[in-house]
Amino acid sequence: MNDNEVQIEESPLSQRLMKDGFEVEIHIYRIAGSKDGWTLEVVDEEGASTVWDEPFDTDQEARDEVMRTIEEEGIATFLQPSDKEMH
Repeated sequence: MNDNEVQIEESPLSQRLMKDGFEVEIHIYRIAGSKDGWTLEVVDEEGASTVWDEPFDTDQEARDEVMRTIEEEGIATFLQPSDKEMH
């Protein structure tokens, strides 16, 4: 490993999720050893990703947000590129 390489800490709350016949990967991560917030990223079956602009204080808050979004907007909201900004 190079000293300049950043190590990423993946939350145990990251997961694959299948709903309504579609599968996405939910990634919740941050720079290892940092107190910085958690990044939330959802990757669809084609490899396209949606990343929230603002970090979350905890990995649980990030998971709660993605599950709320899927419940309210449906999993299909992550299946195609979108110009809308996630909060």
